[in-house]
Formats: sequence, structure tokens, C-alpha cells
Amino acid sequence: MIENFFEYEFLRNTFYTGIIIGIIAPLLGAFIVVRRLSLIADALSHVTLAGIAFGLLLEKKTGALVLTPFYSGLSFSVIGSLFIEKLRRVYTAYQELAIPIILSGGVGLSVIFISIANGFNTDLYNYLFGSVSAVSRQDFISILVIAIIVCLVILLFYKELFLLSFDEEHATVTGIHAKRIHFIFILLTALVIAASIRIVGVLLVSALMTLPVAASIRIAKGFKQTIFYAIIFSEIAVVLGIISGYYLEIPPGGTIVLLLILNLVLIISIKKLIHQFTNRKHRRQDEVI
Repeated sequence: MIENFFEYEFLRNTFYTGIIIGIIAPLLGAFIVVRRLSLIADALSHVTLAGIAFGLLLEKKTGALVLTPFYSGLSFSVIGSLFIEKLRRVYTAYQELAIPIILSGGVGLSVIFISIANGFNTDLYNYLFGSVSAVSRQDFISILVIAIIVCLVILLFYKELFLLSFDEEHATVTGIHAKRIHFIFILLTALVIAASIRIVGVLLVSALMTLPVAASIRIAKGFKQTIFYAIIFSEIAVVLGIISGYYLEIPPGGTIVLLLILNLVLIISIKKLIHQFTNRKHRRQDEVI
């Protein structure tokens, strides 16, 4: 793969894109998990799928590339994020309703667009589960721009996002404009999901945002450490997923998710063993005393 890496541009694009996604997905995922909004990634990923299906439908019906599936998926994801935020304000006492409403709408639109286009094709399959060869240079540049935007916004609004994630009432009292930050946050989520679909796939992107964080929470001693460990776990899974996808000729998304689940199970098991060993040690010390 190393020789081909320097020979084929699509491999370089895929690898660099994977590294970028491995950073921004768990980076934003840490805030999503802490705010108990893990399902928002699923909702927006299904809306993104509707956008991709719409882009492929346009291409099939018009015979020309009017709007690439990547950008149509990105557009739908952003629009879906705006609707989620709007519904959260409508259902102030039941804000979680916004997520299943948008998720259902995304699934419904996807079914309609796919049916009109007379079923699946290879391109849609690649978007669903990720692909080693699907990342073009234009996609890479777009994803790089998204990553820069996400990192800059998180650096600028880290304090506000942190406070809103852990104590929204206190954050509001201190003068933080909660609605504005919520709006920015959900837009970032939409951008990251749209950026991640090329590598992980629409149906598995939420796992990349939550599973590394779920594992890092078990061993981290603070929020920044949680983000750091989550990025490490994510990068390892993404790189191994891309390599396995190249050699085994399978979508990398499935391998990435399975590796993240294996990592989570190992960490939970090791933590449990350490806890049991510590308890036995304390019991022995108590018996000696």
C-alpha cells in the first residue's frame, strides 16, 4: 500500500481525509455525548442520505452533474440542523422530539428519492458504507475547509460550549447567549457528519462521533483528556479501517465501527479487572490489619 500511496492520488486523498475525520468527529462528539444528544448524529446522517439520494437523482434525470451528491448531502444536513433547532424551540418541554421527527423525515425523503431513481447503485452504496476510492481531490479540499472551520469555532467558543454542555442554567446566568451557541453547535454537527460520510458512510457516521468518546470517558480524568483519548482511538480505527478496506476490498466504515466497539469492550473489561483487583487488595489489607 505504501508504494501505491505515492502512486495513486485517490489513496492519498482517502488517507488524509481519514486523518482529518478522525480528529473532528470525536472532537465534536465529546460535546454531543456530554450534552446527551448522541441521537442527533443519527438524525442528521439520515437527512444527509436524503440529500445524497437527491443529488444522485438529479444526475440521473438530467444526465449532468447539476449538484454533486456530497454538496447536496451537505446542504440537506445543514437544513436539517436548522429544522432541529427550530423544533427544539417549538417543543421547549420536549426538545428531544425534534430528533426523531427529523430522522423520520430524512428516512422518508431517502425512500422517495431512491424509489424515483429506480433503486440503489454503486455510488449510493459507497455513500452508505464508505469507500476507499470515493474521495476526490475536490472532496478532500471541501472536507479540509470544514475541518478548519470546526476547529476554529471550537477554539473560539470552547468556554461557552463547555459551560453549556455541563450546566446550561449557570452558563445562561453568566451572560452566554445559549440560543446562538446552540445554533452554531448544531451547524458544526451537520458539517462534520457531511464531511465524514465519504470514509465511514452515512449509516455508520454517528458511531465515529460517539464510540471513541464512550471509550475515553472510562479512562479520562477530565474533559480535555476525554477529547484527547477519543481522537487517539478514532485515528487508530480509521487508519486500520482504510488499510483493511484497501487490502480486503471492503467498505472501511464497517471495520472502523467494529474496531471502535472492540476498543470499547477492551477498555470496559480492563477497567473492571482493575477494579476487582483493587477491591481484593483492599480486602487483604483490611484482613491483615
